[in-house]
Amino acid sequence: MQENYVLEVCIDSIHSALAAQEGGAARVELCDNLFDGGTTPSAGLIEVVRENIKIGLQVMIRPRGGDFLYSDLEFEIMKKDIEMAKKLRADGVVFGILKADGTIDKKRTDELVHLARPLNVTFHRAFDMTSDPIKAIEDLIDLNIDRLLTSGLEATAYEGAELISELVRRSGDKIIIMPGSGIADRNISKIRKITGAKEFHVSGRSAVASKMQYVKSNVFMGGTLRPDEFKNSFTDEGKIKNIKSNLIM
Repeated sequence: MQENYVLEVCIDSIHSALAAQEGGAARVELCDNLFDGGTTPSAGLIEVVRENIKIGLQVMIRPRGGDFLYSDLEFEIMKKDIEMAKKLRADGVVFGILKADGTIDKKRTDELVHLARPLNVTFHRAFDMTSDPIKAIEDLIDLNIDRLLTSGLEATAYEGAELISELVRRSGDKIIIMPGSGIADRNISKIRKITGAKEFHVSGRSAVASKMQYVKSNVFMGGTLRPDEFKNSFTDEGKIKNIKSNLIM
């Protein structure tokens, strides 16, 4: 893969971190609770991942699932979690804050950016919930955000590729536009060609059966929508390699 193309892999475990590295990713975005789109991982997970990978480590800063309109107490949690990520030697943090009207919360975002430095800062797919994406990207540039993760305000980056292309064109070298959501080996080359993007956010996950020998099928740890307790989902090294090789086709 050409050096000017970058793969970032979204992960939620040490096993996925290692697979992403072996698959050729440039960095990982470390989260918890991917079912809700990713929340802040534990300090223990950040520390162990940092100790075991050499590639870039971005840490999700999101106190809960759901919307991106945060209370004062939730905002305090975000600030504490950024401080934790810095202490644990993350390379960057990932967050997004909106106002109730769907605009970027510039005041709070600016506070978090200054707190995070010298780490790099990615504004995540909260952007895809904004009411005016052109105004929003201008706001993020004003705030000196390093990178925007977006699906182009659609469910997947392929569906939102035209808007992503417009954001890339408008932004120039002022901010990195990184497509994400639904990117796989079958479509990454098309997305690259349509958008002109240089960085891409992928997951490349596969289901892996639990090694438990005793399986109890009538007790569940989750809510009504229950995941399989005896099947894990990890980043697949082979899938990352395939995505990487297809990127420049």
